Amino acid sequence: MSGHSVGDYAKELIRRRSITPEDAGCQDWLAERLAALGFQIERIASGGVVNLWARRGAAAPLICFAGHTDVVPTGPLERWTSDPFEPVERAGQLYGRGASDMKGSVAAFLVAVEALIAKKPEHPGSIAWLITSDEEGPAVDGTVRVVELLASRGERLDYCIVGEPTCVQTFGDTMKNGRRGSLHGRLTVKGVQGHIAYPQKGKNPIHMSAPAIAELAATTWDEGNEYFPPTTWQISNIHGGTGATNVIPGSLDILFNFRFSTASTIESLQKRVHAILDRHGLTYDLDWEVGAKPFLTARGKLVNALSAAIKQTTGIEAQLSTSGGTSDGRFIADICSEVVEFGPINRSIHQIDENVGLIELNQLADIYRLTLENILHV
Repeated sequence: MSGHSVGDYAKELIRRRSITPEDAGCQDWLAERLAALGFQIERIASGGVVNLWARRGAAAPLICFAGHTDVVPTGPLERWTSDPFEPVERAGQLYGRGASDMKGSVAAFLVAVEALIAKKPEHPGSIAWLITSDEEGPAVDGTVRVVELLASRGERLDYCIVGEPTCVQTFGDTMKNGRRGSLHGRLTVKGVQGHIAYPQKGKNPIHMSAPAIAELAATTWDEGNEYFPPTTWQISNIHGGTGATNVIPGSLDILFNFRFSTASTIESLQKRVHAILDRHGLTYDLDWEVGAKPFLTARGKLVNALSAAIKQTTGIEAQLSTSGGTSDGRFIADICSEVVEFGPINRSIHQIDENVGLIELNQLADIYRLTLENILHV
């Protein structure tokens, strides 16, 4: 490894109060160090969000480290054992907002790259960084904007490692090789408002919708596949009525969501929902919003290289997983055929007293470095 401590680098980043979409100087600090290592630095700003694209080398393959410098709000400061932006070590753990999600991973990226370049200054291939300050927020001016820019100039990535905290119980136990898609529906079922004592004069949209809702909830959308669990449909909000006890509501509003695998498509899910609603004779409006497309990296060069590095460093066989919410990997997959997420244990992310193991961070840097070496044959 290099002479620099991952923990020290993580502390430098944690001290910067980079609550989404603020970067608070994290990327300037990174850019200074990357420029000194021979990286070409680009800053891409959009909608008050700052993004960093840095590349060293022009040859293939291009391996990218991707992550974010922004963090979620702290919550009540009085509940923290120590200042969330003043990193503290206690019992082998580093405490601070962003310690595990994901300033620790960014610090490990840096130590890994320093070590590889020290070992092989004229390494084959190219190494890149894609860092945003908009991952924890709306994610509309962050990684997606950098990906659009790279796509516009025909710049594709061969491999990408996203430093999201993926491990569950033991460091090294889980890597994410894909994520489910997210599809939102805003459904308004139309009835006829009336006096509840004269139901024959009204049409109750709640009553009319109930059989359709039951069918939607009971439907098997797909069986999933080797990497993904079956697609799920869930109602998140439902509202009908005026608040009065004697009025049949004129409409019913339902918000629902699909978390779907690559075993289904956006179009197939939409078509099936409309078919069910139509079959039940409902009059309705339905607006759709795609929150995220699913992505999947099958077992191949990146998964194998990262798995070998994890096994060499921790002795653990990492399991592949596609669980959890969305990540910026969904954008990167548009210009990269192999995208994998790997980072620290995610037990304390977004919580009071967020923390990460210092030994874990050092091992993480080793894993990132070994993965680079495995792919670049250094």
